[in-house]
Amino acid sequence: MMEFRWADRTFRQARDASPLWNLAKTLGQVAVFWTVFLVIIPVGLLRIERALGVAPLVTPVGRPVLWCILVAASALGLTSGVLMAVQGAGTPLPFDAPRRLVVRGPYRYVRNPMAIAGLTQGACVALLLQSWFALAMIPAGFVVWNYGVRPLEERHLELVFGEEFRRYKGEVRCWIPGFRAWKR
Repeated sequence: MMEFRWADRTFRQARDASPLWNLAKTLGQVAVFWTVFLVIIPVGLLRIERALGVAPLVTPVGRPVLWCILVAASALGLTSGVLMAVQGAGTPLPFDAPRRLVVRGPYRYVRNPMAIAGLTQGACVALLLQSWFALAMIPAGFVVWNYGVRPLEERHLELVFGEEFRRYKGEVRCWIPGFRAWKR
C-alpha cells in the first residue's frame, strides 16, 4: 500500500473556534473557490476556445433552466458548507476539517453533497458560457476528486471518527442520493 504521510499532515481537524468564526472562514473559502472555478477558469477557457475558433457548445437546455439548476446547486453547496462550519465545528477544507462528523441535512442522503453541488455548478456555468473546454473540466474534476481527494479524505474520516464513519459510509452512497434519510 502506498504511503500518504503528506496527506496525513494535510488532513487535520480545525482548532476549537466559535461557530461564527468557522462560518466566516467557510464563506470566505466558498467565495474564493467559486471565483476561481466558476468564473476565472471557465472564462479563461472560453477565451482560449474562441481564439482557437472552436464553435460554441449548443445545448437544448434553456438558459432559465440552467440558471435554476445553478441556483439550486449553489444552495446545496452553501447549505453543506454551513453545516460543516456550525455542526461540524470546522470548514470543508482538509487542513481545517470538521471536529465532529456531519451527518445532517443533505449528508443524510449522500456523502458528497458539496462535490455534487460543485460539479453541477461547473456544468451549468459551462453550458451557460457555451464552452466545450469548461465542460471538459467536469469529468476531469470528478476523476480528480473521486480518485485523488476522496480516498484521502475518507481515510482521514475513518481515522478520526472510526466506527461511526464506517457505518455511515456503509449505509450512505457516495454520489447517488438515497431516498431515505440516514439515521445515526
